[in-house]
Amino acid sequence: MSDLPFRDLAVDAHGKLVLTDLDGGTHVGVTPVRAHPISAPDEGVSLIGVHGHELAWVARLSALPDAFRRVLEAELAAREFHPVLQRLISVNTFATPSTWRIQTDRGEVDFVLKSEEDIRRLEEGRLLITSTHGVQLQVPDRWALDKQSKRLLERFL
Repeated sequence: MSDLPFRDLAVDAHGKLVLTDLDGGTHVGVTPVRAHPISAPDEGVSLIGVHGHELAWVARLSALPDAFRRVLEAELAAREFHPVLQRLISVNTFATPSTWRIQTDRGEVDFVLKSEEDIRRLEEGRLLITSTHGVQLQVPDRWALDKQSKRLLERFL
């Protein structure tokens, strides 16, 4: 395919992502970064070299050949950690900072919400909540949460 932004993309024996650019140059230790990981995960992936410069731009993951797409998806999954909040169990106070006990798709966890600004409203009832440690929790549909979770969450929105 001549419209690919690179010649080859593979993982080497040391687990590092290796990109061969259109000029034939080899770059080891490439990092894929989504432009819009939550709102448009299939669109816009930048392949960044070890010195922080963009080596290639992938407009659409789904447009890549299967082998390259699988390599990129595996690399992205390994570096992206966005647990899904399924239920709010308790909140220690309705003022911030507050400690929340929640159930996620990865288990029960406590985290600290620093301020109300750390709850980002997205379209279609989705939320992105950032803990004090920088972990971003997804709420795919806040209206689908159970009654207690919605009641606790409304205090912060």
